[in-house]
Amino acid sequence: MNAWEPVANGANDDETLAPLTVRLPPPGAPTAPLVFASPHSGRIYPRRMVEAARISPQTLRRSEDAYVDALIEGAPGAGIVVIVARLARAFVDVNRGPWELDPHMFEDELPPFARVHTARVAAGLGVIARTVGEGGDIYARKLTFAEARTRVEGVHHPYHETLAGLIADVRERHGLAILIDWHSMPAAAAGYAFSGAGCDIVLGDRFGAACSPTVSRLVERELRDVGYTVARNAPYAGGYTTEHYGRPAKKVHALQIEVNRALYLNEATLTLTDGFAGLKSRLEQVFERLAAIDWASA
Repeated sequence: MNAWEPVANGANDDETLAPLTVRLPPPGAPTAPLVFASPHSGRIYPRRMVEAARISPQTLRRSEDAYVDALIEGAPGAGIVVIVARLARAFVDVNRGPWELDPHMFEDELPPFARVHTARVAAGLGVIARTVGEGGDIYARKLTFAEARTRVEGVHHPYHETLAGLIADVRERHGLAILIDWHSMPAAAAGYAFSGAGCDIVLGDRFGAACSPTVSRLVERELRDVGYTVARNAPYAGGYTTEHYGRPAKKVHALQIEVNRALYLNEATLTLTDGFAGLKSRLEQVFERLAAIDWASA
């Protein structure tokens, strides 16, 4: 399992890299009305980004939801479709609006449609991130809007076109679709959920706006049944993907899941710990249980 995948050569690396991977259930196998997504586990850092950065590759990697794609790779065996972003979140964050850009990052003026002022942009965490946590600013120079457009059109657009298509297909076949957007959270952030006591998993449903209470309750039940402590909407209530796709009235439910990194990852070195195998095994039990639920009647 590669921890870090820089692209070192090629004249058009940024434009030609495949932005996503879709994993389907085996042909002929029963399927569930579930779509799993991992938007932040990409480990590919295009050459031109690395060359423009003022910080080290290891510091860049601190924005990753490291190895979440590996945690959910068994889901197709349970009849669940999976989509994974391959390029690093720091390059293009597909869990942001397509034009959430920080104007201070660019040497030229942004067009009106790209002047999207959000709290995420103000924090330096737009679709093209300005910062990586405590690592400070990513870039040693100003970017151009042309660079941003290339990234958004080459990565963000195809990711969401594919995700929307998967959701539509699942809804057509099953009468409803449940999107689960998988993330990981720092152990320090997990402590906020239970007033400092910590938790294993946080479910974010935009306080009920992105999926029905029944969906949230059943997912929480299955996670608790395999031994995890679960919180709701604090400190994470769901991001762009949850907000954009969650339409319970139209039979499309979206739920964000944040997994405490302390369960499986050394946060200082970004290497897997002995807890990874056990976490993955228990999550695969959850996948099987979720796939077995009669969601249309739940």
